[in-house]
Parts: sequence; structure tokens; C-alpha cells
Amino acid sequence: MSTRVFHLPDLGEGLTEAALVRWMVAVGDTIGVDQAVAEVETAKSIVELPSPYAGTVLALHGEEGESILTGAPVIEVGSDAADTDGGAGDAPEVAAPSHTNDEHEAYRKEEQAGSGNVLIGYGTGAGPAKGRRRRRGEDSATPSERRMTVGVERSLTAAGSTSEQARGPVAVRSPIVRRLARELGIDPRSVEPTGADGVITRSDVLRAAEASTPNAGSQQPSAAIPRPPLNVLRAERFSPLRKAVSAKLSRSRAEIPEATVWVDVDLTELWALRPQMAQPGEKSPSLTALFARYALLALQEYPLLASRLSENGDEMVLFDGTSLGIAVDTPRGLMVPVIHRAEDLSVAELDEELRELSSTAREGRTPPEQLRDSTFTLNNYGGFGVDGSAAIINHPEVAMLGIGRVLERPWVVDGEIVPRRIAQLSLVFDHRVCDGGYAAGFLRTVVDLLEHPLRAYPRV
Repeated sequence: MSTRVFHLPDLGEGLTEAALVRWMVAVGDTIGVDQAVAEVETAKSIVELPSPYAGTVLALHGEEGESILTGAPVIEVGSDAADTDGGAGDAPEVAAPSHTNDEHEAYRKEEQAGSGNVLIGYGTGAGPAKGRRRRRGEDSATPSERRMTVGVERSLTAAGSTSEQARGPVAVRSPIVRRLARELGIDPRSVEPTGADGVITRSDVLRAAEASTPNAGSQQPSAAIPRPPLNVLRAERFSPLRKAVSAKLSRSRAEIPEATVWVDVDLTELWALRPQMAQPGEKSPSLTALFARYALLALQEYPLLASRLSENGDEMVLFDGTSLGIAVDTPRGLMVPVIHRAEDLSVAELDEELRELSSTAREGRTPPEQLRDSTFTLNNYGGFGVDGSAAIINHPEVAMLGIGRVLERPWVVDGEIVPRRIAQLSLVFDHRVCDGGYAAGFLRTVVDLLEHPLRAYPRV
């Protein structure tokens, strides 16, 4: 039986790694060519990995939730016919670069290193530590550990302690607890451990410190004991999507001199008309679809806001339409799928595309072509119950329109206070591309269309 190793292929878009979501096969399974063996998550979407080999699964590389670097092994497949089948199984293996394996192994070691919870202090020398073997006479303690050991030895000398018990091993699993003992002047050998396996806990140290206080029996304020820093529960690596979002937002904040204008809009008339916009038996168009349609009309008058900046930021690139990005909150994180040439769509068509796009994004099935080349983004954060947001522009776009929640509020109309449906619109724009007057002109146009929806209805 020959063994073939399937390595993680280049997933395109410059992606260098993927997170293993779940295995779809197990060791011992018989698989065929192109059978999906795993689901992986990239910065773009969740995809299934098809096997190029047929045979028996001999090994799975990686645990669910781990990252796999491009070129790293994914599965090993054994087959008696692999050498002669002449099919896809004869495809040459992707050679995994040696540096990739080294990086992957380094990452695994780093992940396995933990937070020092096997640290044995104060001269026991007997711990489950892994790694290279110490040479005789070699001092592997860190400077802080050596200082602590010296301090403890001095303390023992000063106290004149010579008992065997005092020299016995003491397990302090947490460096936080060890530091707390040092700060409180507590010799861990004098502390009675109560933790599992006889380890000394933070409470043990604090109790020993309180007992050693001369007026321990009196009502002394506990504030005299310094409070230790917080314990780290865990560290979570960014998912590929979170890394991509982080990089884009950081670049936007670093490069774009953004400004914001906002205005309250009276949506009462639009709110009342919306149910009448649906065909019999169909749903009313969503507010997001209506906002999108009127914003697209306004962008035809203010095309600079639907442009993009060149890579070096020294020229604007204008287009003959708008590729509308929609900010979508998904279980994986923020995504901005795109409706290309959105200005050609009616409200009903926009509404249908928005529903499909949001559903696909939340399932992690958005194709890569729908996650790029947007020229203007709409962000309806009103669904989160907030009125406004200092949103970050989706680089390299130059503007984003935000929509707050729609609330019934007291409003002055013709000198009288009446209840109206009010929302706040916020436009964040790149000040290099246009000035505030231009941005305000766009926003006022959107507001006028929304407050008088029938004026532009033939164009909607």
C-alpha cells in the first residue's frame, strides 16, 4: 500500500492559512476522489476540501479549531492502486515548504506551552517540564526565579530554619501566586497547601499572610493586602476572518482622514407607504432596501462618494455605477458582501438580493467574487438598537452611510408636537475626496427622498 499526503492547497486571494472547522471523514474511512474531507474557514468564507486521492484515510493532521498553513499536510491516504490507477490519485503531491512545517511546528509548540502551570518553584526540580534535557550544572531558572530563590534562601537563613520540612519541595503552579507570595514576604514552605495535588493556591498565600500579621486577630482592614493582578483565563487567536477585518479597519483608521455628518430623518410617510409597495401575497420591501434604493439615486448626483482611492492614495477612481456593499453581522464576524451594479435594480430586486446575500453571509457561503470591489457601503446598525455610530470606512472606499433605529418620537410639524417615525442617518466620508458641503449635499438629498418618497417613486 502506498501512502499519499494531501497538503492544503493555495486557496487564492493571497490567503496563507485556513482554520479547520470540522473533519468530514475519520481515520479508517474509505474515500473517493473529490470527496469532501474537511471544512475550512478562510478570511473569505467556509469551503469544503475535496480529496485528490482515493483510498483509506490513514491520518488526519490537525484538530478542529486549529489553523493549517498553506502547504501543510491535511490528510494521508493509503491505496493499493494509487501507483497504477492513472487517475487523480497520480496527481503530484504539493511539496510542503520546509519553512512552512517549521512555522507550523513552532506554532504548535507555542500553543502547547501554556502559561507555566507546571512550574515547580523553590528547589524541587521535579516537574513534568518538557523540552531539552538539562546539562549537569546548568541553571535553567529565569532571572526572576533565581532572585526569588535567593530571597527565599536568605529568609530561611535569617529564620534559622533547619528542619527537613522547611527544605522539602513546594509546588507553586502559578507564577502569579509565586509573585504574590514574594510581595507579601511569605515563604511558600510555611504555607499549607489546599489545592489539588497539594499545590499552593492564591487563597493559601493570602491566608498565610493574614495569619502572619501581628494583629491578625483584630479587625484590620483587608485593604492592607495588595490585590494581585487578574488571572488570564485563556488566549484566543484571531480567526482568519477576524485577521482580515482587523487589517482592513486598522488601515482605514491609519490612512483615511475621515469626517462625519449626520441628520435626523422623518420616515413617517415612507413607513406608512411601505406595506403598499408589495405585490399581493408578497412581503413589503425591507427598510434597508428602501434606504439602499434612495441612496443609489442620490449617488448618481454625487458620484465622488461611490469612488475608490488608488493603492497609493494619490488619485480617485470613479465608476459608471455603484457596487453596493452591505455590512452584515455574522456569527463569524463582520462581513461586507457586495451587490454589483446595484443602481440597475428596483426596490423589489434589491430587497430579494439583500435577503439572499444576508442569508448566505450568515451561513459563511458567500463566494469570493461577492466580497470584493464594493464602491459604497450601507450599514444599517439600527437593528442593534442604536441610533448612531462612528463607523469606519471600508477601505479603499471613500464613504459609508449608516442608519440608526427607527423610533416614534415627538416631532414639531406645523407648530404642533406630533408623534413621527424618526431615524438618524450618518455619513462618514474621506475628507481627501470631498469637502463637507459635498457630503452634506448628498445626505440632504437622501433625506429629501426618504421624507417625500412619492416624488422619486417613478425612479424607484
